[in-house]
Amino acid sequence: MKDEQSISPSHGLTRQMQVYLQGLQGQRPSLPVSPDVLEQRAVEQLSLEASGYLAGMDDTMRANLEAFQRWRIVPRMLRDVSQRQLSTSILKMQLPVPLLLAPIGVQSIIHPEAELAVARAAHSTNVPMILSTASSRTLEEVALALGDTQRWFQLYWSKNPDLNASFVRRAEQAGYGAIVVTLDTLLLSWREQDIQNAYLPFLLGEGLANYFSDPVFRQALLQPPEENPVTAVRYFTDIFLNPSLTWEQLGFLRQHTSLPIFLKGILHPDDACKAIDIGMDGIIVSNHGGRQVGGAIAALDALPAIAQAVNKQLPLLFDSGIRRGSDILKALALGAQAVLLGRPYIWGLALEGEQGVQTVLQNILADLDLTLALSGYSSISQLDSSTLVNAQPVH
Repeated sequence: MKDEQSISPSHGLTRQMQVYLQGLQGQRPSLPVSPDVLEQRAVEQLSLEASGYLAGMDDTMRANLEAFQRWRIVPRMLRDVSQRQLSTSILKMQLPVPLLLAPIGVQSIIHPEAELAVARAAHSTNVPMILSTASSRTLEEVALALGDTQRWFQLYWSKNPDLNASFVRRAEQAGYGAIVVTLDTLLLSWREQDIQNAYLPFLLGEGLANYFSDPVFRQALLQPPEENPVTAVRYFTDIFLNPSLTWEQLGFLRQHTSLPIFLKGILHPDDACKAIDIGMDGIIVSNHGGRQVGGAIAALDALPAIAQAVNKQLPLLFDSGIRRGSDILKALALGAQAVLLGRPYIWGLALEGEQGVQTVLQNILADLDLTLALSGYSSISQLDSSTLVNAQPVH
Protein backbone atom coordinates (compact mmCIF):
# COMPACT_ATOMS: atom_id res chain seq x y z
CA MET A 1 0.00 0.00 0.00
CA LYS A 2 1.39 3.37 -1.00
CA ASP A 3 2.16 5.96 1.66
CA GLU A 4 -0.49 8.64 1.17
CA GLN A 5 1.93 11.29 2.38
CA SER A 6 4.25 10.52 -0.53
CA ILE A 7 1.68 10.85 -3.29
CA SER A 8 2.14 13.98 -5.38
CA PRO A 9 -0.71 16.06 -6.76
CA SER A 10 -1.92 14.91 -10.17
CA HIS A 11 -0.20 17.71 -12.05
CA GLY A 12 -0.99 16.21 -15.45
CA LEU A 13 -4.74 15.62 -15.14
CA THR A 14 -5.30 18.85 -13.21
CA ARG A 15 -3.57 20.96 -15.85
CA GLN A 16 -5.15 19.11 -18.77
CA MET A 17 -8.68 19.55 -17.46
CA GLN A 18 -8.06 23.19 -16.63
CA VAL A 19 -7.05 23.85 -20.24
CA TYR A 20 -9.77 21.69 -21.81
CA LEU A 21 -12.56 23.20 -19.67
CA GLN A 22 -11.42 26.67 -20.64
CA GLY A 23 -11.53 25.47 -24.23
CA LEU A 24 -15.27 24.78 -23.84
CA GLN A 25 -15.61 28.51 -23.18
CA GLY A 26 -13.64 29.39 -26.28
CA GLN A 27 -10.41 30.10 -24.43
CA ARG A 28 -7.10 28.78 -25.64
CA PRO A 29 -3.78 29.11 -23.82
CA SER A 30 -2.36 32.58 -24.37
CA LEU A 31 1.16 31.31 -23.76
CA PRO A 32 2.64 28.91 -26.34
CA VAL A 33 2.79 25.34 -25.03
CA SER A 34 5.61 24.28 -27.37
CA PRO A 35 9.01 25.34 -25.96
CA ASP A 36 10.20 26.18 -29.48
CA VAL A 37 7.26 28.50 -30.16
CA LEU A 38 7.55 29.93 -26.64
CA GLU A 39 11.16 30.87 -27.33
CA GLN A 40 10.29 32.37 -30.71
CA ARG A 41 7.54 34.56 -29.24
CA ALA A 42 9.75 35.68 -26.36
CA VAL A 43 12.59 36.64 -28.67
CA GLU A 44 10.13 38.69 -30.74
CA GLN A 45 8.99 40.46 -27.57
CA LEU A 46 12.43 41.20 -26.14
CA SER A 47 14.94 43.83 -27.19
CA LEU A 48 17.78 42.72 -29.42
CA GLU A 49 20.17 43.19 -26.50
CA ALA A 50 18.08 41.17 -24.03
CA SER A 51 17.46 38.27 -26.40
CA GLY A 52 21.14 38.24 -27.31
CA TYR A 53 22.11 38.13 -23.64
CA LEU A 54 19.90 35.05 -23.14
CA ALA A 55 21.59 33.28 -26.04
CA GLY A 56 24.82 31.32 -25.87
CA MET A 57 27.25 29.38 -28.04
CA ASP A 58 25.10 28.06 -30.86
CA ASP A 59 26.94 24.75 -31.17
CA THR A 60 26.99 24.04 -27.42
CA MET A 61 23.33 24.97 -27.01
CA ARG A 62 22.48 22.75 -29.95
CA ALA A 63 24.56 19.91 -28.48
CA ASN A 64 22.60 20.18 -25.22
CA LEU A 65 19.29 19.73 -27.03
CA GLU A 66 20.53 17.02 -29.39
CA ALA A 67 21.86 14.96 -26.48
CA PHE A 68 18.32 14.56 -25.18
CA GLN A 69 17.20 13.32 -28.60
CA ARG A 70 19.77 10.52 -28.57
CA TRP A 71 18.30 9.00 -25.42
CA ARG A 72 14.91 7.36 -25.97
CA ILE A 73 12.42 6.22 -23.34
CA VAL A 74 11.32 2.56 -23.36
CA PRO A 75 7.74 2.57 -21.97
CA ARG A 76 6.61 -0.36 -19.82
CA MET A 77 3.00 -1.56 -19.78
CA LEU A 78 0.29 -2.67 -17.34
CA ARG A 79 1.73 -1.23 -14.16
CA ASP A 80 -0.33 0.61 -11.57
CA VAL A 81 0.45 4.27 -12.27
CA SER A 82 -2.81 5.69 -10.93
CA GLN A 83 -0.86 7.71 -8.36
CA ARG A 84 2.54 9.27 -8.90
CA GLN A 85 5.25 10.38 -6.52
CA LEU A 86 7.41 13.25 -7.76
CA SER A 87 9.08 14.42 -4.55
CA THR A 88 12.73 13.87 -3.75
CA SER A 89 14.98 14.39 -0.75
CA ILE A 90 18.31 16.15 -1.10
CA LEU A 91 20.45 16.40 2.04
CA LYS A 92 17.32 16.08 4.20
CA MET A 93 15.68 18.89 2.21
CA GLN A 94 12.37 17.57 0.92
CA LEU A 95 11.66 18.94 -2.56
CA PRO A 96 8.03 18.60 -3.70
CA VAL A 97 9.15 18.06 -7.29
CA PRO A 98 12.55 17.14 -8.82
CA LEU A 99 12.79 20.63 -10.30
CA LEU A 100 14.38 23.91 -9.21
CA LEU A 101 14.49 27.23 -11.01
CA ALA A 102 18.03 27.78 -12.28
CA PRO A 103 19.85 30.94 -11.22
CA ILE A 104 19.52 33.49 -14.01
CA GLY A 105 20.73 37.03 -13.38
CA VAL A 106 19.77 40.46 -14.66
CA GLN A 107 16.07 39.61 -15.00
CA SER A 108 15.17 43.32 -15.08
CA ILE A 109 16.12 43.35 -18.76
CA ILE A 110 13.42 40.72 -19.32
CA HIS A 111 10.54 42.13 -17.23
CA PRO A 112 10.26 45.12 -14.86
CA GLU A 113 9.21 42.92 -11.92
CA ALA A 114 12.23 40.69 -12.55
CA GLU A 115 13.00 38.12 -9.83
CA LEU A 116 10.02 39.16 -7.71
CA ALA A 117 7.61 37.96 -10.40
CA VAL A 118 9.54 34.69 -10.67
CA ALA A 119 9.56 34.26 -6.88
CA ARG A 120 5.80 34.74 -6.65
CA ALA A 121 5.28 32.17 -9.42
CA ALA A 122 7.64 29.75 -7.67
CA HIS A 123 5.66 30.20 -4.47
CA SER A 124 2.31 29.60 -6.16
CA THR A 125 3.55 26.38 -7.80
CA ASN A 126 5.74 25.28 -4.86
CA VAL A 127 8.83 25.00 -7.06
CA PRO A 128 12.14 25.79 -5.29
CA MET A 129 14.16 28.71 -6.65
CA ILE A 130 17.90 29.31 -6.88
CA LEU A 131 18.64 33.05 -6.87
CA SER A 132 21.58 34.48 -8.80
CA THR A 133 24.16 36.74 -7.16
CA ALA A 134 23.60 39.01 -10.17
CA SER A 135 19.89 39.47 -9.48
CA SER A 136 18.07 42.72 -10.14
CA ARG A 137 16.35 42.59 -6.74
CA THR A 138 18.08 41.93 -3.43
CA LEU A 139 18.18 38.44 -1.99
CA GLU A 140 16.18 39.71 0.99
CA GLU A 141 13.40 41.09 -1.23
CA VAL A 142 13.21 37.84 -3.17
CA ALA A 143 13.09 35.82 0.05
CA LEU A 144 10.04 37.80 1.18
CA ALA A 145 8.31 37.17 -2.15
CA LEU A 146 9.07 33.44 -1.88
CA GLY A 147 7.50 33.13 1.56
CA ASP A 148 7.95 29.56 2.79
CA THR A 149 9.04 28.25 -0.63
CA GLN A 150 12.45 26.58 -0.58
CA ARG A 151 15.29 28.67 -1.93
CA TRP A 152 19.03 28.38 -2.54
CA PHE A 153 21.55 31.13 -3.28
CA GLN A 154 24.00 31.00 -6.18
CA LEU A 155 27.38 32.63 -5.57
CA TYR A 156 29.68 34.20 -8.12
CA TRP A 157 33.04 34.06 -6.35
CA SER A 158 34.48 37.58 -6.56
CA LYS A 159 38.02 38.76 -5.86
CA ASN A 160 36.85 40.26 -2.55
CA PRO A 161 36.69 37.43 0.02
CA ASP A 162 34.92 39.62 2.56
CA LEU A 163 32.17 40.28 0.03
CA ASN A 164 31.80 36.55 -0.66
CA ALA A 165 31.47 35.91 3.06
CA SER A 166 28.92 38.71 3.36
CA PHE A 167 26.79 37.27 0.55
CA VAL A 168 26.58 33.80 2.10
CA ARG A 169 25.93 35.29 5.54
CA ARG A 170 23.05 37.36 4.16
CA ALA A 171 21.68 34.31 2.33
CA GLU A 172 21.75 32.22 5.49
CA GLN A 173 20.01 34.96 7.47
CA ALA A 174 17.33 35.29 4.76
CA GLY A 175 16.42 31.61 4.91
CA TYR A 176 18.22 30.25 1.85
CA GLY A 177 18.85 26.54 2.31
CA ALA A 178 22.06 26.01 0.32
CA ILE A 179 24.88 27.82 -1.47
CA VAL A 180 25.48 27.05 -5.16
CA VAL A 181 28.94 28.09 -6.34
CA THR A 182 29.14 28.61 -10.10
CA LEU A 183 32.56 27.43 -11.29
CA ASP A 184 32.41 28.05 -15.04
CA THR A 185 32.29 31.86 -15.11
CA LEU A 186 35.76 32.83 -13.98
CA LEU A 187 35.77 34.93 -17.16
CA LEU A 188 32.96 35.98 -19.48
CA SER A 189 33.18 33.95 -22.67
CA TRP A 190 33.30 35.30 -26.21
CA ARG A 191 29.53 35.62 -26.52
CA GLU A 192 29.04 36.52 -30.13
CA GLN A 193 25.64 38.18 -29.84
CA ASP A 194 26.67 40.31 -26.86
CA ILE A 195 29.84 41.32 -28.69
CA GLN A 196 27.85 42.13 -31.84
CA ASN A 197 25.42 44.23 -29.79
CA ALA A 198 28.26 45.78 -27.75
CA TYR A 199 26.11 45.05 -24.71
CA LEU A 200 26.95 44.13 -21.14
CA PRO A 201 24.02 44.93 -18.81
CA PHE A 202 26.21 45.23 -15.71
CA LEU A 203 27.78 48.39 -17.14
CA LEU A 204 24.31 49.95 -17.08
CA GLY A 205 23.88 49.01 -13.43
CA GLU A 206 21.54 46.09 -14.20
CA GLY A 207 21.75 42.97 -12.04
CA LEU A 208 23.74 44.61 -9.27
CA ALA A 209 21.13 44.84 -6.49
CA ASN A 210 22.95 42.44 -4.18
CA TYR A 211 26.24 44.25 -4.68
CA PHE A 212 24.92 47.79 -4.26
CA SER A 213 23.02 46.78 -1.09
CA ASP A 214 25.89 44.89 0.52
CA PRO A 215 27.67 46.60 3.44
CA VAL A 216 31.09 45.22 2.45
CA PHE A 217 30.70 46.42 -1.14
CA ARG A 218 29.51 49.84 0.02
CA GLN A 219 32.36 50.21 2.49
CA ALA A 220 34.84 49.81 -0.36
CA LEU A 221 33.44 52.92 -2.06
CA LEU A 222 34.14 56.57 -1.26
CA GLN A 223 30.54 57.39 -2.19
CA PRO A 224 27.49 55.11 -2.04
CA PRO A 225 26.23 53.67 -5.37
CA GLU A 226 23.13 55.87 -5.39
CA GLU A 227 25.36 58.97 -5.33
CA ASN A 228 28.06 57.75 -7.70
CA PRO A 229 26.83 54.76 -9.71
CA VAL A 230 29.63 55.03 -12.26
CA THR A 231 32.33 54.41 -9.65
CA ALA A 232 30.27 51.62 -8.10
CA VAL A 233 29.92 49.86 -11.46
CA ARG A 234 33.63 50.27 -12.08
CA TYR A 235 34.44 48.65 -8.73
CA PHE A 236 32.07 45.79 -9.57
CA THR A 237 33.86 45.16 -12.87
CA ASP A 238 37.18 45.13 -11.01
CA ILE A 239 36.16 42.38 -8.58
CA PHE A 240 33.38 40.36 -10.29
CA LEU A 241 35.53 37.88 -12.22
CA ASN A 242 38.13 35.76 -10.45
CA PRO A 243 40.15 33.58 -12.86
CA SER A 244 42.67 32.73 -10.12
CA LEU A 245 40.11 30.67 -8.14
CA THR A 246 41.30 27.14 -7.32
CA TRP A 247 39.99 24.10 -5.46
CA GLU A 248 41.99 25.00 -2.39
CA GLN A 249 40.07 28.24 -1.89
CA LEU A 250 36.68 26.57 -1.67
CA GLY A 251 37.33 25.68 1.95
CA PHE A 252 36.95 29.40 2.71
CA LEU A 253 33.17 29.06 2.51
CA ARG A 254 33.15 26.41 5.22
CA GLN A 255 34.47 29.02 7.62
CA HIS A 256 31.60 31.39 6.88
CA THR A 257 28.47 29.27 6.50
CA SER A 258 26.93 26.11 7.84
CA LEU A 259 24.78 25.72 4.72
CA PRO A 260 25.32 22.86 2.24
CA ILE A 261 27.59 23.84 -0.65
CA PHE A 262 26.87 22.70 -4.22
CA LEU A 263 29.32 23.13 -7.09
CA LYS A 264 27.69 24.07 -10.39
CA GLY A 265 29.50 23.56 -13.67
CA ILE A 266 31.06 20.11 -13.22
CA LEU A 267 31.49 18.25 -16.55
CA HIS A 268 34.37 15.82 -15.90
CA PRO A 269 34.32 12.78 -13.57
CA ASP A 270 37.69 13.71 -12.09
CA ASP A 271 36.34 17.10 -11.04
CA ALA A 272 33.34 15.38 -9.47
CA CYS A 273 35.68 13.16 -7.46
CA LYS A 274 37.70 16.21 -6.45
CA ALA A 275 34.51 17.83 -5.14
CA ILE A 276 33.93 14.77 -2.98
CA ASP A 277 37.53 14.76 -1.74
CA ILE A 278 37.38 18.36 -0.52
CA GLY A 279 34.07 17.80 1.25
CA MET A 280 31.55 19.55 -0.96
CA ASP A 281 27.91 18.63 -0.35
CA GLY A 282 26.57 18.33 -3.90
CA ILE A 283 27.30 18.66 -7.62
CA ILE A 284 25.34 20.25 -10.45
CA VAL A 285 26.32 18.92 -13.87
CA SER A 286 26.04 21.96 -16.13
CA ASN A 287 27.65 23.81 -19.03
CA HIS A 288 25.85 27.05 -18.13
CA GLY A 289 23.15 26.41 -20.69
CA GLY A 290 25.77 26.51 -23.43
CA ARG A 291 26.75 30.10 -22.61
CA GLN A 292 30.40 29.74 -21.66
CA VAL A 293 32.45 27.37 -23.82
CA GLY A 294 31.83 26.97 -27.53
CA GLY A 295 32.29 23.37 -28.63
CA ALA A 296 31.84 22.05 -25.09
CA ILE A 297 30.42 18.64 -24.28
CA ALA A 298 26.65 18.52 -23.88
CA ALA A 299 25.77 18.47 -20.19
CA LEU A 300 23.63 15.35 -20.61
CA ASP A 301 26.49 13.53 -22.32
CA ALA A 302 28.64 14.26 -19.26
CA LEU A 303 26.04 13.05 -16.76
CA PRO A 304 26.36 9.21 -16.94
CA ALA A 305 30.12 9.10 -16.35
CA ILE A 306 29.86 11.58 -13.50
CA ALA A 307 27.01 9.60 -11.94
CA GLN A 308 29.15 6.47 -12.11
CA ALA A 309 32.14 8.25 -10.56
CA VAL A 310 30.09 9.82 -7.77
CA ASN A 311 28.27 6.53 -7.07
CA LYS A 312 25.66 8.27 -4.88
CA GLN A 313 28.27 9.56 -2.45
CA LEU A 314 26.65 13.00 -2.66
CA PRO A 315 23.60 14.53 -4.40
CA LEU A 316 23.86 14.97 -8.15
CA LEU A 317 21.73 17.56 -9.94
CA PHE A 318 21.52 18.44 -13.62
CA ASP A 319 21.24 21.67 -15.60
CA SER A 320 21.41 22.76 -19.26
CA GLY A 321 18.90 21.87 -21.97
CA ILE A 322 15.75 20.99 -20.01
CA ARG A 323 12.73 21.89 -22.16
CA ARG A 324 10.09 19.17 -21.58
CA GLY A 325 8.91 16.65 -19.04
CA SER A 326 10.63 13.88 -21.00
CA ASP A 327 13.94 15.75 -20.59
CA ILE A 328 13.52 15.73 -16.83
CA LEU A 329 12.72 12.01 -16.86
CA LYS A 330 15.82 11.27 -18.95
CA ALA A 331 18.14 13.26 -16.68
CA LEU A 332 16.73 11.49 -13.61
CA ALA A 333 17.13 8.09 -15.27
CA LEU A 334 20.78 8.89 -16.01
CA GLY A 335 21.60 9.64 -12.40
CA ALA A 336 20.37 13.11 -11.41
CA GLN A 337 18.18 13.53 -8.33
CA ALA A 338 16.70 16.80 -9.58
CA VAL A 339 17.10 19.21 -12.49
CA LEU A 340 17.32 22.96 -12.95
CA LEU A 341 15.02 24.73 -15.42
CA GLY A 342 16.42 27.86 -17.03
CA ARG A 343 15.43 29.65 -20.21
CA PRO A 344 11.82 28.38 -20.51
CA TYR A 345 10.69 30.17 -17.35
CA ILE A 346 12.47 33.32 -18.52
CA TRP A 347 10.58 33.15 -21.82
CA GLY A 348 7.37 32.93 -19.81
CA LEU A 349 8.50 35.94 -17.77
CA ALA A 350 9.15 37.92 -20.94
CA LEU A 351 5.69 37.27 -22.34
CA GLU A 352 3.37 37.33 -19.35
CA GLY A 353 5.38 38.18 -16.23
CA GLU A 354 4.47 36.25 -13.09
CA GLN A 355 1.57 34.48 -14.80
CA GLY A 356 3.85 33.44 -17.65
CA VAL A 357 6.34 31.83 -15.27
CA GLN A 358 3.53 30.09 -13.41
CA THR A 359 2.08 28.72 -16.64
CA VAL A 360 5.45 27.40 -17.83
CA LEU A 361 5.94 25.61 -14.51
CA GLN A 362 2.42 24.15 -14.50
CA ASN A 363 2.93 22.88 -18.04
CA ILE A 364 6.30 21.23 -17.50
CA LEU A 365 5.17 19.57 -14.26
CA ALA A 366 2.06 18.27 -16.02
CA ASP A 367 4.23 16.98 -18.85
CA LEU A 368 6.59 15.24 -16.40
CA ASP A 369 3.72 13.68 -14.45
CA LEU A 370 2.06 12.27 -17.57
CA THR A 371 5.32 11.14 -19.17
CA LEU A 372 6.28 9.29 -15.98
CA ALA A 373 2.93 7.48 -15.87
CA LEU A 374 2.81 6.67 -19.58
CA SER A 375 6.34 5.28 -19.38
CA GLY A 376 5.14 2.84 -16.72
CA TYR A 377 6.47 4.40 -13.51
CA SER A 378 4.63 5.59 -10.42
CA SER A 379 7.65 7.20 -8.76
CA ILE A 380 10.73 9.03 -9.94
CA SER A 381 12.72 6.77 -7.59
CA GLN A 382 12.01 3.86 -9.97
CA LEU A 383 13.88 5.48 -12.85
CA ASP A 384 17.31 4.18 -13.82
CA SER A 385 19.40 3.54 -16.92
CA SER A 386 17.12 0.68 -17.96
CA THR A 387 14.41 3.28 -18.56
CA LEU A 388 16.31 4.48 -21.65
CA VAL A 389 18.17 3.31 -24.71
CA ASN A 390 20.80 5.32 -26.51
CA ALA A 391 19.73 5.41 -30.13
CA GLN A 392 22.91 7.14 -31.26
CA PRO A 393 25.79 6.32 -28.92
CA VAL A 394 28.49 8.94 -28.56
CA HIS A 395 31.94 7.64 -29.56
